[in-house]
Amino acid sequence: MSLVPSYIESLRPYEAGRSIEEIQREFGISRVTKLASNENPLGASPLALKAMARSLEGIHLYPNGGLGLRRVLAEQFDLKIENVIAGSGSEGIMSNIIRTFLCDEDEVLTTEAAFIGFQVLAKSRGVAYRTVPYRNWHYDLPALAAAINQRTKIVYLANPNNPTGTIFSRHEFDEFYRHVPERCLIILDEAYFEYAKDNPRYPDSMHYRYDNVITLRTFSKVYGLAGVRIGYGFAHEDLIANLLKVKLPFEPSSVAQAAGIGALADKEFLHRSLELNARGIQFLTRALREMGLTVVPSEANFIMVVLASSDQAAQLTHELLTQGIIVRPLASFGLPQAIRISTGTEEENQRCVEALSSTGIRACVGSS
Repeated sequence: MSLVPSYIESLRPYEAGRSIEEIQREFGISRVTKLASNENPLGASPLALKAMARSLEGIHLYPNGGLGLRRVLAEQFDLKIENVIAGSGSEGIMSNIIRTFLCDEDEVLTTEAAFIGFQVLAKSRGVAYRTVPYRNWHYDLPALAAAINQRTKIVYLANPNNPTGTIFSRHEFDEFYRHVPERCLIILDEAYFEYAKDNPRYPDSMHYRYDNVITLRTFSKVYGLAGVRIGYGFAHEDLIANLLKVKLPFEPSSVAQAAGIGALADKEFLHRSLELNARGIQFLTRALREMGLTVVPSEANFIMVVLASSDQAAQLTHELLTQGIIVRPLASFGLPQAIRISTGTEEENQRCVEALSSTGIRACVGSS
């Protein structure tokens, strides 16, 4: 008899994007541009770096469980501290949600090819995991609402969505919510919130303080703190109170908490990052479409390119690697015919376009 449950044995672990050092060794090249993991090409917030350096003086002391960051977030978003949780990235909190609220007979519902991190976490619990297809690369919220049954406990929605970059609108979410019973918990994953928040169609979840909605956000993207692992969540105080029972007592680390507090104060870095990304999305989308490629409209810091087949996606990914351009193949998400390209600096974006053009991909593109 195996010690490992069948639902764990059948899982594939999360596959991170390939590193610059790995590609340098494999292909013997020195100049590598990584556009695979939706990281901030400007690096980290300078104020966050200074805050981390100051925090090292107390590195011998145990952290306070994110209490300082929770206070800052509560003040910034006009909430009570009891409505806020901090953790090791939004995925750390997501993991605690899975552990806290799911029972053996429950089901999880989301879109097909959802964020791979959520797929792994939800399936690791051994409960039923159900999906509905995308509609034109967007969440099909009417279909999701119709798919809710008596066993549905968690509905996962990412807005903007990873890996498609698409959003659902205020009207669409309002209509969807009308059909969600109070016993269902909605996870609103807003890891890319900052990139979409100024879109008037975007339903900022802070305007939806429903008792059965948990908002998740991160410092990994626009604030450039992916290596620190710091994220946060907002929810009804009863939900937060139960999550606090399950989370690791000293999570997040002191250094991560300091980084988050420093980043929130760095408005200038946030502005520069958003401006650079907006130019990058516009440039990459226009250039790739001029090549005849199918580019899904994006409200995040990446674009998804849909090709004609999984073979073409794999071939293109490999050809770009040989030129020192790392992009993200999406087979592990459930989209083997697609790749995801993060925005970089203007020079990195130009390099990517030139490399794509040199592959001759024009002649073998997929339809939308």
